[in-house]
Amino acid sequence: MTAIKHALQRDIFTPNDERLLSIVNVCKAGKKKKNCFLCATVTTERPVQVKVVKVKKSDKGDFYKRQIAWALRDLAVVDAKDAIKENPEFDLHFEKIYKWVASSTAEKNAFISCIWKLNQRYLRKKIDFVNVSSQLLEESVPSGENQSVTGGDEEAGDEYQELNAREEQDIEIMMEGCEYAISNAEAFAERLSRELQVLDGANIQSIMASEKQVNILMKLLDEALKEVDQIEFKLSSYEEMLQSVKEQMDQISESNHLIHLSNTNNVKLLSEIEFLVNHMDLAKGHIKALQDGDLAASRGIEACTNAADALLQCMNVALRPGHDMLLAVKQQQQRFGDLREHFARRLASHLNNVFVQQGHDQSSTLAQHSVELTLPNHHPFHRDLLRYAKLMEWLKSTDYGKYEGLTKNYMDYLSRLYEREIKDFFEVAKIKMTGTTKESKKFATLPRKESAVKQETESLHGSSGKLTGSTSSLNKLSVQSSGNRRSQSSSLLDMGNMSASDLDVADRTKFDKIFEQVLSELEPLCLAEQDFISKFFKLQQHQSMPGSVTEADDPDGGTLSRQHNPGTPLPVSSEKDMIRQMMTKIFRCIEPELNNLIALGDKIDSFNSLYMLVKMSHHVWTAQNVDPASFLSTTLGNVLVTVKRNFDKCISNQIRQMEEVKISKKSKVGILPFVAEFEEFAGLAESIFKNAERRGDLDKAYTKLIRGVFVNVEKVANESQKTPRDVVMMENFHHIFATLSRLKISCLEAEKKEAKQKYTDHLQSYVIYSLGQPLEKLNHFFEGVEARVAQGIREEEVSYQLAFNKQELRKVIKEYPGKEVKKGLDNLYKKVDKHLCEEENLLQVVWHSMQDEFIRQYKHFEGLIARCYPGSGVTMEFTIQDILDYCSSIAQSH
Repeated sequence: MTAIKHALQRDIFTPNDERLLSIVNVCKAGKKKKNCFLCATVTTERPVQVKVVKVKKSDKGDFYKRQIAWALRDLAVVDAKDAIKENPEFDLHFEKIYKWVASSTAEKNAFISCIWKLNQRYLRKKIDFVNVSSQLLEESVPSGENQSVTGGDEEAGDEYQELNAREEQDIEIMMEGCEYAISNAEAFAERLSRELQVLDGANIQSIMASEKQVNILMKLLDEALKEVDQIEFKLSSYEEMLQSVKEQMDQISESNHLIHLSNTNNVKLLSEIEFLVNHMDLAKGHIKALQDGDLAASRGIEACTNAADALLQCMNVALRPGHDMLLAVKQQQQRFGDLREHFARRLASHLNNVFVQQGHDQSSTLAQHSVELTLPNHHPFHRDLLRYAKLMEWLKSTDYGKYEGLTKNYMDYLSRLYEREIKDFFEVAKIKMTGTTKESKKFATLPRKESAVKQETESLHGSSGKLTGSTSSLNKLSVQSSGNRRSQSSSLLDMGNMSASDLDVADRTKFDKIFEQVLSELEPLCLAEQDFISKFFKLQQHQSMPGSVTEADDPDGGTLSRQHNPGTPLPVSSEKDMIRQMMTKIFRCIEPELNNLIALGDKIDSFNSLYMLVKMSHHVWTAQNVDPASFLSTTLGNVLVTVKRNFDKCISNQIRQMEEVKISKKSKVGILPFVAEFEEFAGLAESIFKNAERRGDLDKAYTKLIRGVFVNVEKVANESQKTPRDVVMMENFHHIFATLSRLKISCLEAEKKEAKQKYTDHLQSYVIYSLGQPLEKLNHFFEGVEARVAQGIREEEVSYQLAFNKQELRKVIKEYPGKEVKKGLDNLYKKVDKHLCEEENLLQVVWHSMQDEFIRQYKHFEGLIARCYPGSGVTMEFTIQDILDYCSSIAQSH
């Protein structure tokens, strides 16, 4: 490193009048090792400038070159990274931060020390040294270091003392007195030496002359010493006296310290006693309320609530260190524990009795609702129980085991009560749907256990359980009542061999109202119960935390959640799960009962699935807006899946029935049944799904149905023997186009255009096919003419052909007088009339199209005559006006 330093000084810094003071071999942090040198330099000329110069080897490697230089005054921070451990990394903060890694820690430290010394010597602005060892930084720079920094330019600085102004003036006056002082320095020095000797002699004589005064002074000093000895003796005696006083004062001080310590201890002891008395003393009134308070009266409940809160505060007081070792504290805590246990047991027993009593009281009112489609109101029951809400919160925080037991008991009692109410409610709904009013009266009077036909209604319930209190022939009546009103035809809307043509709209409206009433009754019932559970059992409904506890595998089981130890409160997310689990157990019969009701409605009339899909979707949407994770939202969502499945099944069966349609071979086809029934389906569906949330489901069903209709219309048209294919396609697609135009179903715009195109194409095809060539010989004649023209013969030269001369043309024309033309058109009209059906009323449209096609052929023949037989005077024996009169007369006569 010394050789490199010498080379850098010689080659780079000496030519620039700079002196190199320190050097460090570095590379940039985090990059490939491209070594360079950082040099600390000062200029040799004043004023001194201090710089940090980066020097790098040339690419060829034979000499060094100066790359960049920074003024030391621009350096803000020097960061050594670690002041304790050896670390070769350091940062220099100029206009930006430069990160370096030195080749060794010693070089880094030497360089940082040099920077610090230069900063101390030359800069007013001090640089911040961060993470630098204190050994490298000193308060001031010693003279030796100053010399090392400045390069030894002030080596004699300590021996030389500059003359002050007065000394300089005296020397000048003395030199002015000797004119030769400047010219003859030796003579001047000799003179000064002689004068110095004279002054020394005068000084000695002055001292010898003052001997008497010196003796007097010495005598005075001896007397003073004697006085000092006397003073010291007195001070010694005083010190002995003060020593005894000190001992007495120390005793008094120690006594005062002990008194102060005793007082301090007494104050602290009093504070501790006051703390324990104030925080662990329960009033006698509270104790009495906890032991004997009346939990049935409002005042007693309030007193017990206040006492329970006071007891909880006493038990939860934060004791100071050592309090728990006091016997009195232990006894008081034991007493509080006994009071808590006693009151918790008494409260749990009372609330269990309240649950049982309320269940019996509610059951007594069931008979009033047995014939009405309403559910009993539980608001009085909830209102009475909410008086105990604060006590339930206290029980939850103090004895979670009893709280959990009360929760299970509440679910047991209420689940049985709600099961009876809901099943009776659904039985009334089913009876009203089937219209068996006599049976409903019979149901109101029969005991539940005496129902003789539970087994007949199990088919609608599946595995969810038997229907209690049902009538003796619910299923039979539903089938018979519907069978009386429906035919056995293969209907688009038929799922149970029922015909839509005989379906009473009033029955559908009644079913819609009953189903809406059922959902409207269930929704507030569930919401009210859920709100009561959250308030009474102090559970959170609208909060969630990460890491929620998973639900139990069996909602009806004893445990409310997995991974939970009984006796400890649940986290917030588990409390939300607990609400859902409680609701699931209490209302476990709602979902199967709804599914049974849906199955019955679907059996009565498959078209009811449209009503149910709309109503159920609306209620699911409403429930999800309130709380997407609530029991009501989940249950209705599950039932909605069943309704949607029934709806899809209905659509699939309709398509299947289209495929199974058989057409009579002896009668004309006309408008196909499933085409007419699609019109009825679409019209009624549009009225049902108006502004509905599940409009997308209907649009998908429309797409499937219309595709099925299109495919099966073509299938029937291809299989038809009595009616031409074009007639079947024309009439049915005309009917479909008219239906879609009237209903304006946005999702079927493409199908509407397709139906119109198919109708137009097949109308044209039928007209051309049926009309054919009414002037057959004339047609053949002109086909020959056109063939000759196509072969290259000019049109005006065709008449010179033997087979196509004027005489041949006249012969052919004479065979088609007006009378024959009218007769042919009359036969054609009768033929078309036999093909077309009356209900679509397309006869005049088809006849008008045939008239236009016939006139087009007539004009074509006249044009050929005019071009190929000019000036011949040959014309048809009937005119276009004759054709119009013939067609009009034929249409009017029929």
